[in-house]
Amino acid sequence: MIERQLHPSLLEHLHQFPAVALLGPRQAGKTTLAESIRANHPGCIYLDLESPGDRNKLADPEAYLSAFEDRLVILDEVQRLPGLFQPLRGLIDKGRRKGITHGRFLLLGSASGDLLRQSGESLAGRIAYLELPPFQVSEIDPAQHDRLWVRGGFPDSFLAPQDKQSLRWRQNLIGTYLERDIPAYGARIPAETLRRFWVMLAHNQGCLLNVSQFAKNLMMDTKSVNRYLDLLVDLFLIRRLPPWIANSGKRLVKSPKIYVRDSGLVHALLGIGDFDGLLGHPVVGNSWEGFVIENLLNAAPFNTSSGFYRTGGGAEIDLLLDIPGQGPWAIEIKRGLEAKPRRGFYQACEDLQPARRRLVYPGNDRYPIGDGVEAVGLTLLVAELLALST
Repeated sequence: MIERQLHPSLLEHLHQFPAVALLGPRQAGKTTLAESIRANHPGCIYLDLESPGDRNKLADPEAYLSAFEDRLVILDEVQRLPGLFQPLRGLIDKGRRKGITHGRFLLLGSASGDLLRQSGESLAGRIAYLELPPFQVSEIDPAQHDRLWVRGGFPDSFLAPQDKQSLRWRQNLIGTYLERDIPAYGARIPAETLRRFWVMLAHNQGCLLNVSQFAKNLMMDTKSVNRYLDLLVDLFLIRRLPPWIANSGKRLVKSPKIYVRDSGLVHALLGIGDFDGLLGHPVVGNSWEGFVIENLLNAAPFNTSSGFYRTGGGAEIDLLLDIPGQGPWAIEIKRGLEAKPRRGFYQACEDLQPARRRLVYPGNDRYPIGDGVEAVGLTLLVAELLALST
């Protein structure tokens, strides 16, 4: 069992809120983490809402769930039953009047859009949201970080005995999303077209989003492309990194950058099966950048704002983190062990005057490289961000 970084925070939230929603992509380990919580809550009730039998138990949710007001109830794939949130509100309020103020419901979901909207409307002030990503560098042995980068963090992919089996698992996961999950959310697009869209996104890993070009290549209108992109974001598969808004007086790039969030899915979509194949592929630099960004964002303290900065004149910062109480951190991401920041990074730092300047590289040390910039290994910077969260 690999200890999840989110476990202590989940316990803390369950001791504060009546309901906690644990969100994340399919197969990221939400149910496994919930099972570890269940083991420490005698009498805990678990319902899988993808099971017709468990859904039938909730035909009258208030009548069924009111019998377990003194126990933790785990509801898996809760987005399958959106009408459940209103009854949960009544149950929580009824319990509060009896002095039962926390630890009532743990809701697991693999789609954020409708779930956040409907639960926010019904359970405002009664629910906390946490996101469980696939495995991160802080959760595994540093000797296996290259393996994590190549295979991605989905547990069954990362832990597969061989690279070939890992790649097959990821390709099957992609097929499941294309043929089952995405159509279940009303996406009326042929699976093969959607697969081409995903492959295009993988080829454009870390690039500026150009919806018009995607629409032209797919022979679709831009509204449809945006709608399907929104769906992939809601399913925790795609990240849109927004441009940093600053009063620098410069002409700023205003399009977001686009990333397939799990590096293993990037490589599966491009047919990259092992470490040697990745190092020889043109996507290697952008794949590393996306891998670093995901790990840093998942380690950053609560309420951290993020984005990238780019001007028409070539000034650029790969990642900016505005950490509460810290000010903005400017982060340059490089794959080489002896990498140096680009000239555009220094120009951007002159524009924004960030509180800290970091160059992330795949080594295990940290050292100054001049002009206020510190080179730091990914694992060390993740640990630094996690320390700010405690």
